[in-house]
Amino acid sequence: MNEVRIVSTTKVLPPYCRDTKDILPFVDFWLSGQEERFRRKVIKIFEGAGVERRYGIMDIEEVFTATSFEEKNAIYVREVKKLGKSVLQKALEQSGWQPESLDYIITVSCTGIMIPSLDAYLVNDMGLRQDTVRLPVTEMGCAAGISGLIYAHNFLKSNPGKRLALIAVESPTATFQLNDFSMANMVSAAIFGDGAACVLLSSEENAPGPKILGEGMYHFKEATHLMGFDLTNTGLKMILDPSVPETIADHFPRIIHPFLEKHGTSIESVDHLIFHPGGRKIVQTVEELFGQLGKNIDDTREVLRKYGNMSSATVLYVLERFLEREIQQGQQGLLLSFGPGFSAQRVLLEW
Repeated sequence: MNEVRIVSTTKVLPPYCRDTKDILPFVDFWLSGQEERFRRKVIKIFEGAGVERRYGIMDIEEVFTATSFEEKNAIYVREVKKLGKSVLQKALEQSGWQPESLDYIITVSCTGIMIPSLDAYLVNDMGLRQDTVRLPVTEMGCAAGISGLIYAHNFLKSNPGKRLALIAVESPTATFQLNDFSMANMVSAAIFGDGAACVLLSSEENAPGPKILGEGMYHFKEATHLMGFDLTNTGLKMILDPSVPETIADHFPRIIHPFLEKHGTSIESVDHLIFHPGGRKIVQTVEELFGQLGKNIDDTREVLRKYGNMSSATVLYVLERFLEREIQQGQQGLLLSFGPGFSAQRVLLEW
């Protein structure tokens, strides 16, 4: 079976940007009709979220303006097309690939709805071949960055000499619910930001980059209620159960050890942890679990601090940090993310 390698990872940030401290006055004004105790609690959530800055497809005044689902989604569609084209262009240029050399294209986004999907527009805008195989992934939520890598690996390992682009573009700010004062909405407002990433993968013989040794999904049974969106008249309303970190901790050994064993390795042999920063509590939970195994997830924490949780794109920002380093040949990396279903997605890399 031929090798599949991750050639490059590239990111592009949306045009608007705010530090959390500059968002707090807007949050305070938004909550002006709520009880004082509740307001203080929410401000504390924002201050303690571990997010210093975030980027957005719209300015903050627009985020806090009451609009219909149709209006917010129209902004999402317009901006996702721009970001998707921009990040793919940047990735191809950096790797010296021509657009027409792509055989497969996977696009990932769960924060808006568009049919045709982003990849159809990229075929036209970027001059991709007419026989490009495309796969849009919409309902995998935060886990979809790694889901996309899993699908990419499956495409490429059975097709030697091929090239694939995986593009993740997310705008959680387009899903912000102005009249929802649930804790799920407060927490998601405190941690989420917008962003785009592109990963180029190849099954060509001389492709550079770390190779994928294995991948897999792990599905938690009877856990569909833990995370997702409700489709309401005002848009996509966040579902986020507070028991998520605890549930992850319960399943953690079964998620990690059998997967690594199956691929002839162990957590002791994994040098780099490339973990999706779901939020401060999930990061803390996973950090404690990995800490007991003598590992750290400093890069995950740093991506959360600089950009927030950009849903599926975030883990690819963490991956980019590792691809920019000089990593010794033979070292291993484990990519891990969690998402609706509830599920864990894993990819094992070797440099």
